[in-house]
Amino acid sequence: MDRRVLKTKEAIMKAFVELIAEKNFEQVTINEIAERANVNRGTVYLHYVDKFDLLNQCIEVYLTQLFESCMPPDDAFQPSPKTLLLRTFKYLEKHAFIYTTLLTSKGVPTFRNRLMEGMLQNIEVNIDMSGINQDMNKEIMVQFLASAAIGLLEWWIIRSMPYPAEDIVEQLWTLLERHHIFPEPA
Repeated sequence: MDRRVLKTKEAIMKAFVELIAEKNFEQVTINEIAERANVNRGTVYLHYVDKFDLLNQCIEVYLTQLFESCMPPDDAFQPSPKTLLLRTFKYLEKHAFIYTTLLTSKGVPTFRNRLMEGMLQNIEVNIDMSGINQDMNKEIMVQFLASAAIGLLEWWIIRSMPYPAEDIVEQLWTLLERHHIFPEPA
């Protein structure tokens, strides 16, 4: 993608996130987005069909960045799940404004819903259903864990991150270990 196009799209998304931090999504107009991004209204429409398309692409971009932040690098060393979890919380700390806005904006439940979908998929493939968990219903366990993790994440973000990422991850990891949620490292 051309650098100018990339910079324009970034400016439009930044303006959009700032505006939904200030008021409800329904109240935000394309004119306001264009003005805040310092582009013409036609430029916004060149890249996005409407504000709903902008919202969907914005969510997609920021979720992709979030999920990629917690994925292991492509090298041979595979960090532990705890390290990857810490990497995710650190990323959220660094980009607090964006994720706080997307999680707390009225009229934008789509972000939370898509975050939950990603969490469900991740837990589904990583959960350890042996040992004390072998008699549990996997679907119920996955739903419970995803809801708990997203709830904790949401609480942490909404409360302006009252504890450092390291403390939250340590507490969450202890809970997960206590209930033998992830398989032991080989």
